[in-house]
Amino acid sequence: MEELKAVKLYSFFSHKFPHSVFVNQQNLVEMPRIELYYKTFGGKKQDLLLLTGDIQPIDEESCFTFCEEVLKITQQFHCTEIITTGGIGLQNISEQPRVFCTSNDATLLKEYTVKNLGVEQNIFGVVGPIIGVSGILLGLGKKRGVKGVALLAETFGHPLYLGVKGAQELLRVIDRKFQLQIDLKKMGKEIIEMEKELMKKTKEWAAETMGGQAGAKAKYKEAGYIG
Repeated sequence: MEELKAVKLYSFFSHKFPHSVFVNQQNLVEMPRIELYYKTFGGKKQDLLLLTGDIQPIDEESCFTFCEEVLKITQQFHCTEIITTGGIGLQNISEQPRVFCTSNDATLLKEYTVKNLGVEQNIFGVVGPIIGVSGILLGLGKKRGVKGVALLAETFGHPLYLGVKGAQELLRVIDRKFQLQIDLKKMGKEIIEMEKELMKKTKEWAAETMGGQAGAKAKYKEAGYIG
C-alpha cells in the first residue's frame, strides 16, 4: 500500500473479530484493523483493490460472512481475479523460500505456473487444507464466478517469525505478473532486524520456561498451512 501510494476505501469492523488489542510503539493500545485500499494506474495496466489486516474472523461462520462481503465488493468494482497469499510452515528457516500456487480455475493456474514467474507447479501433497480467508475467498469465488489464485510461500512455522523472505518472494511473483515495479529492497534491513529481535526474545523465554535443564531446546511441531 505504501509503495504504490494506494488510497483507503473501506474499514471493516465486527464483534466476531478477536477480543484483543495491540500495543503500539507509542505504548498505546489500538484496535486490530482490516482495511481495503485501491490503486488506479490509468492506461492498460490493471487497477488494484488491496485487502490488508492484522487479524481474521475467529470462527467459521464469520469467516464465510466476511468473505461474502469482500466478494460483493470485488464484483461491484468488476474485479477480474483475486489473489490471496499465505505461508507453508517449515521446521527450519529456508534461505530461498519457494512459492507454490493453487487456483479455483485451471486456465488461470497455468498463467501463474509459467517459468518466468518462478512459481512451483505441483502443490498437491505439499499442503493440506487452506484455512481461513485465503482459502474461503477462492472457494466462494468459484461459486460466484470469480477466478482466483492462492500464492503460498515457504516460511518458518513459528508464530513470532515474520517471514520477510517469503513475503518478498510473494511480492516478486505479483510484481512480475502485473509489472508493478515494486521496490522490494525497502522490505529489507529494518524488518529483518525486528524479526531477529523477536526470535531472540522467544528463545530466551523458551530457555527460562525449561526450568534450567542443561542442553534443553525448544521444540516446535512441524506446521502446515499458515494463513
